[in-house]
Amino acid sequence: MSGKQAKPACSSIITRLKSLSRPENLEGMARFGINTGTALGINIPSLRRLAKETGKDHALALSLWKTGIHEARILAALVDDPAQVTEQQMEDWVRDFDSWDICDGSCGNLFDKTPFAIRKALAWSRRKEEYIKRACFVLMATLSVHDKKAPDKTFLRFLPYIKREAVDSRNYVKKAVNWALRQIGKRNTRLLKSAIRTANEISRMESSSARWIASDALREFKKRNSARKSI
Repeated sequence: MSGKQAKPACSSIITRLKSLSRPENLEGMARFGINTGTALGINIPSLRRLAKETGKDHALALSLWKTGIHEARILAALVDDPAQVTEQQMEDWVRDFDSWDICDGSCGNLFDKTPFAIRKALAWSRRKEEYIKRACFVLMATLSVHDKKAPDKTFLRFLPYIKREAVDSRNYVKKAVNWALRQIGKRNTRLLKSAIRTANEISRMESSSARWIASDALREFKKRNSARKSI
């Protein structure tokens, strides 16, 4: 008899998810702009605990994604193995994004750990779909946080894309553009100077979304500079 523990089937995980369902949470999720059409109302800590119990399983992740259930898709990004993710999978999943939390979870828990992250971020910056465009800048933001070994030139390369798309007034895009700019500026002193310069350039653009992105980022950068000088 093999000593290996059997991997959980997708059906058993879905049964577990349904047992964790909290319909009373759906109204609150909707207030935060989450698409609750297929949601079960499960909070993120519960999904993270389930992912830890389940372990990494690429085949399971693909099956969970195909169910279309909101929390199953969040869980899929948590249990998938980034080493087995393909560019085609990333393209397939990004086309399915229908809520900011699935977008952010997929990018920050999985996509930014693949070797395709930078290439996809740059490619998706030219896409028109709101959540695909958002995915571009979420990847830039999460790479800034998670990829400790990436050289500064990687993030300097992102800044012209941030400036170009700062005029996109759609809520989930402009917030992600702002997030990417702020996270790049937080990375180190050299990138902070470049991010401030980019924010100042954006502030002069004839666009209300660009001015909001710039003013919010510059406010945070000013606080960081003040905190650094007080140390």
